[in-house]
Amino acid sequence: MAIEVRIPTILRTYTDGAKAVEGSGETLAELFADLETRHTGIHERIVDQAAGGELRRFVNVYLNDEDVRFLDGISTKLADGDNVTILPAVAGGMA
Repeated sequence: MAIEVRIPTILRTYTDGAKAVEGSGETLAELFADLETRHTGIHERIVDQAAGGELRRFVNVYLNDEDVRFLDGISTKLADGDNVTILPAVAGGMA
C-alpha cells in the first residue's frame, strides 16, 4: 500500500530535503512508524509519546485534505493511494 506524505519545510531535514515521501500502513500511527524506519527522528516531531502517542499539539495532519482531528486522529484508517499532508500549526498575528 503506497501513501504519499507531503513534508513541510521544517521537517525536510529528516527526509534529505524531499518535499514528499512514500510510506505504508493501515493507520496514521502505522504510517508514521513506517516513516521512522527510513527517516530517523521524524516520528518524535509528529507524535507526542508523553501524550499517549497522540499527534503533537502544534502539528496538523490532513488525509486527502481532511483534518484527521475530525476523523479518528492517529488511528485514522488509510487506503492505497491516499495523500497525507503534515503542516506545522501557525500562530501569531497582530494583537
